[in-house]
Amino acid sequence: MGRFLKFFIFSMALSADAVSQAQQEQFSAEQLENLKREVIKLNRDLLILEEDLLYPAQSQVAFYVSMDVGHYFKLDAIKLHIDNKLSASHLYTEHQRDALVRGGIQPLHKGNLKSGDYTISAFFTGLGPEGREYKRGATLELKKTDEPAVIELRISDKISKQQPDFELVQWPAP
Repeated sequence: MGRFLKFFIFSMALSADAVSQAQQEQFSAEQLENLKREVIKLNRDLLILEEDLLYPAQSQVAFYVSMDVGHYFKLDAIKLHIDNKLSASHLYTEHQRDALVRGGIQPLHKGNLKSGDYTISAFFTGLGPEGREYKRGATLELKKTDEPAVIELRISDKISKQQPDFELVQWPAP
């Protein structure tokens, strides 16, 4: 009987130890998951802070590309100039063109501009009607204030002319 009691107490101690170890592993896994979430949140906060420091709201300018329909123009490349200085360029893949035609908006460039007057020029290269090479430009006179500026490089089909239309449009401040 004494041996049985000792065995029972020993097996209970082992069971309690095993349960305790399983709880510690589970607790450690939960702690690890919580720690991962905190690191991800901290990383996101640091990225937002870095963006605010690099691109303060009062000098921020952002350029986006949009395309409507795309029957009369197949986009190959865009070059963006601010005051005759190349600021951004992009070569388009078939996948990117398809995304634009389906209504996507592509961020082209984000930067800083002091308050003042600027000439924004965009040059669009691609294939026009009947598969001919097509190169067109569009210009916008920008009066940059202390508010962030958002400019859309818009490509649309003009059915009446059966040609593409290119324009730079400044979005209203929020």
